[in-house]
Amino acid sequence: MKFFIDTADLKDIQEAQDLGVLDGVTTNPSLMAKVGVSGKENIRNHYKAICDIVEGDVSAEVISTDYDGILREADDLVTIDEKIVVKVPMIKEGVKAIRYLSDQGISTNCTLVFSAGQAILAAKAGATYVSPFIGRLDDISFDGVDLIAQIVDIYATFGFETEVLAASIRNTMHIIKCAEAGADVATCPLSAITGLLKHPLTDSGLAKFLEDAKKMQ
Repeated sequence: MKFFIDTADLKDIQEAQDLGVLDGVTTNPSLMAKVGVSGKENIRNHYKAICDIVEGDVSAEVISTDYDGILREADDLVTIDEKIVVKVPMIKEGVKAIRYLSDQGISTNCTLVFSAGQAILAAKAGATYVSPFIGRLDDISFDGVDLIAQIVDIYATFGFETEVLAASIRNTMHIIKCAEAGADVATCPLSAITGLLKHPLTDSGLAKFLEDAKKMQ
């Protein structure tokens, strides 16, 4: 399973990259605003800075909801760097745009997916990635990981090449459950990734090793 970091914070992206496990980045206008980036040129420059850090795909989201607007933004985004994946919402005009972009050889990430039916449409349209938001489903008392497993099963049955990118991940258990469900990618905050490092027995074991090492000296 690939690890993407879901942020626009360059410091967090660099830390994840330095850890040696980062495969890509997902971000959006809300995450850009969170780190104080605004204005078209500043956003373009920030995307470029992200691409300069990571070796894998960087999802950059459009804000238009009409077909022509989505395509105009996509044309602009892909000029930033070859790593850019155009992130398009799961709406009628978005699906149409994904079909067109896919036919042009442009990578896409269909976002805001909350059902298997939506995931099927995204795959049929040729999306590179589909992003089910599992945390937001959990918020309304629906098991988001169940949806991941359902989409993985459907894609395997019909041979869809679209990768299942588990999004809206809130914690380390989400990552583990998504891995068990067969997600191709998990995108999450840095805290969820580094949380995988932690276990009380690791801490106590290391403390004991260090204590014994001191005695040997």
